[in-house]
Amino acid sequence: MATGQKLMRAIRVFEFGGPEVLKLQSNVAVPVPKDHQVLIKVHACGVNPVETYIRSGTYSRKPVLPYTPGTDVAGVIESVGDSVSAFKKGDRVFCSSTISGGYAEFALAADHTVYTLPETLDFKQGAALAIPYFTACRALFHSARVQAGESVLVHGASGGVGLATCQVARAHGLKVLGTAGSEEGKKLVLQNGAHEVFDHKEVNYIDKIKKSVGDEGVDVVIEMLANVNLSNDLKLLSRGGRVIVVGCRGTIEINPRDTMAKETSIIGVSLFSSTKEELQQFAGILQTGIEKGWVKPVIGSEYPLEKVVQAHEDIIHSSGKTGKMILLL
Repeated sequence: MATGQKLMRAIRVFEFGGPEVLKLQSNVAVPVPKDHQVLIKVHACGVNPVETYIRSGTYSRKPVLPYTPGTDVAGVIESVGDSVSAFKKGDRVFCSSTISGGYAEFALAADHTVYTLPETLDFKQGAALAIPYFTACRALFHSARVQAGESVLVHGASGGVGLATCQVARAHGLKVLGTAGSEEGKKLVLQNGAHEVFDHKEVNYIDKIKKSVGDEGVDVVIEMLANVNLSNDLKLLSRGGRVIVVGCRGTIEINPRDTMAKETSIIGVSLFSSTKEELQQFAGILQTGIEKGWVKPVIGSEYPLEKVVQAHEDIIHSSGKTGKMILLL
C-alpha cells in the first residue's frame, strides 16, 4: 500500500455544534510531512476548553470544515519532511500546535512547534505541557509582565492551565493565591505552588481574599472564567494591577469606574497570537522547569478516543475540575 493510502482513526467535525458533532472515523488518510513538517504517532492528546469553543462555532477562529480538533499531542516521530534536521523517526516529542489535528492516531506538525519530551516525563504528562504551560507563560510574562515579589491570584487554579500557572508563578518569585471549587482541588493547588487557597463556591470567599491581601490588593489576577468573576477581580486589584483574561464563556456587566482610581487594566490572552520567538522563549522556561523539577504536569480525567464526546461535555460541565484532561490513543 502506498504511503499516501495509509489510514488511521481520527475525530472529524463536519458541522459546528454541540459535542455530538465529534465523529470517530477509521478511514482517515494519514498525512504525509512536507519540508519543515513532522508526522507524530500520537500516544496522548490534551483536551482544552478552547477546543469546545472552536467546535461550537462561537470562537473567533473557525477552521475550514471538516477538521480534526486537538492542539497539544505527545508521541513519537513517525516520519519527517525533507527540510527537517532537528528530529528523526523514533524521537519522543510533544508539540504546541498541530496542522492536521491532534484527536487522531497520527498528527502533522510544523517542526518549530515540536519539542523533545524528556525521559523523565511520560506521554500523558507530555500532552499536558504545551497549552497549559505556554498559556501560563504568556499570561504571566507577556501580558501581565510580572515581577518577582508581586502577588498573583489564579482564579480557577485547579485545572490544567491553573496548576501550570501556580507552578510557574511560584518558581519566579511571586506570592501565589489560588481558588478551587472542591477539597481535592484546593489540596492540589497548595501542592502545586500556591501559598494560600480559597474555595470559590463559598459565598464570602471574595471577602476572605480581600482580608488576606489587605488594603494593598493583589497585583495580578489570572482569570479562567471572566464572565463570572471579572467584576469582583477589578475590586481586588492593587494600584496599577491587571486582570489577565485567559478564559471566558459569555458576557458580564462591569463598572468601568472600578478601573479608574487605581489605574488598573484588563488584558486578554491568546496563545495562538504568539510569534515563533515567543514560543521558543516559553519552551526555554519550560525546559528549565523540567530540569529543575518544578514543572510537574497534573493529569486529570483520561478518555479513550471513542469517549471524546463525553470528554467535551465534562470539561465544560464538571465543576471542581482537577488537572489536565487527556485523550489516550
